[in-house]
Amino acid sequence: MSSSDAMDTGLTLTDTQAIDDCWNRIGIHGDKSCPLLVEHIHCRNCSVYSAAATRLLDRYALQQEDRHDMTPVEAQTDVVTRSLLMFRLGEEWLGIATRCLVEVAPLQPIHSLPHQRSRALLGVANVRGALVACLSLVELLGLDSTVSGASGARIMPRMLIIAAQDGPVVVPVDEVDGIHAIDERDLKAASASGTQASARYTQGVLQFKGRSLRWLDEVQLLSAVTRSLT
Repeated sequence: MSSSDAMDTGLTLTDTQAIDDCWNRIGIHGDKSCPLLVEHIHCRNCSVYSAAATRLLDRYALQQEDRHDMTPVEAQTDVVTRSLLMFRLGEEWLGIATRCLVEVAPLQPIHSLPHQRSRALLGVANVRGALVACLSLVELLGLDSTVSGASGARIMPRMLIIAAQDGPVVVPVDEVDGIHAIDERDLKAASASGTQASARYTQGVLQFKGRSLRWLDEVQLLSAVTRSLT
């Protein structure tokens, strides 16, 4: 699902497609004519694929070094609701402003990298032929990764494509509830909560549909995402 007010800064999904995606032309997703396939069996085992992923992450680092300071745009005073995407990680429900959301996509395989740059970096995922960095919100938020969360045949894990400061990133989530308009008076009244490790990423905690929902501070969260990629 696209968001018309996604941030237009740094790398875009189109920019990531500028990397030579030989795996889509002559590799495992193409006509399989690459002579290296005999040796590597799958493109993810090839040094060319790993080098492309490394160049992608290098671009994030370069964009961060060259990025100019931007003044946040203040919210209009006449806005009475704010759109939040509700999703679940383990047993915890969270909400994030849709303005930093590019798309909700089906879960894709995550390919780990030989030299991870941070504990939160899971690797890269192939999003419509482009390599996109994949991060763990569980790690960034300091959540308990041992909880099992909800279960059921209708629960479908998803990937959120988020417009971070220097390009799109992918974060896997256990479940997506949808986008909901929340009265700003309720958001203002929400009391700050959370563990010490994650309090700086939390704007407040509110009750929604019988759940205790953590409302994420997208500015702080996206800043942490950028640090994880550089």
